[in-house]
Amino acid sequence: MTVLVTGGAGYIGAHVVRLLQQRGDAVVVVDDLSSGAAGRVSGAELVELDLTAPHSAARLEGVMRAHRVEAVVHFAAKKSVPESVERPLWYYRQNLGGLATVLEAMTAAQVPKLVFSSSAAVYGNTTSELVGEDDPTSPTNPYGETKLYGEAMARAAAVAGGPRFVGLRYFNVAGAGAPDLGDLGANNLIPMVFERVEQGLEPLVFGDDYPTPDGTCVRDFVHVVDLAAAHLSAIDRLSGDLAHDVFNIGTGRGYSVLEVIEAIGRATGAPATWQVSPRRLGDPATVVASPVRANQELGWRADKNLDDMVGDAWAAWRVRRGGRSG
Repeated sequence: MTVLVTGGAGYIGAHVVRLLQQRGDAVVVVDDLSSGAAGRVSGAELVELDLTAPHSAARLEGVMRAHRVEAVVHFAAKKSVPESVERPLWYYRQNLGGLATVLEAMTAAQVPKLVFSSSAAVYGNTTSELVGEDDPTSPTNPYGETKLYGEAMARAAAVAGGPRFVGLRYFNVAGAGAPDLGDLGANNLIPMVFERVEQGLEPLVFGDDYPTPDGTCVRDFVHVVDLAAAHLSAIDRLSGDLAHDVFNIGTGRGYSVLEVIEAIGRATGAPATWQVSPRRLGDPATVVASPVRANQELGWRADKNLDDMVGDAWAAWRVRRGGRSG
């Protein structure tokens, strides 16, 4: 099978590319390299392309036809919640415009399968102890809105004869499958704390007055290797009968920001102290997945815990920074 991965040079995308290659699939990566790194996807065909640029759909269609692509995994999107609040129109253009390009090209090239990178941000402020896919969706920020509208766009395209799709609603992703695949940015909690620790600074905690056991936000963290495996399961299950088209990808176990900082202290040897800052706009208090649907329909289950995620992420961070991973 030949799989095209948009945003495949990014953090999560590169892990999916690596797993696809390991099982023998041919991979084409489409990435504008604005946040990805070409070195992560050696062995795959790399096409540098901005999916929001004029005529990008026609070029993408040509790539799909030339490589006889049979499935697409679509990651390419912007993902910062605070940035989406500051630049909402740009986020809609980037995330929804890019997806429209992919759907147009797939429909024209008759590529039958799409796995869409969605997000738990579609739920917003949840009231359930564990969030299920049928719970209300009410995003609290433009980023989450683009993911929810993206699901609707892909679903409408499928009804109109376009590709069949599965949307994977990621919860908080962490860890690394190999030292060269670590998270290069500092937009996620764990690398943000690493960066502060490396500078000898206390980690920032954005709000300690949420309605949670310790006052800090609670999130479901999933190892990036487990998450990547979910994409392969989704590609394979799209060939059969699925009762649903959206799936939570999480563990069903929530950790607070302070619990994550404590785990980072165990991995790094740094003091588990912190500095409280004001809340960030758009951050809900608690978001923890019910992964039952993915367990049952995709045959997928997360295997790794928080200490696995933090330890693997720290090893990759140290290698990236030129330190020792041991």
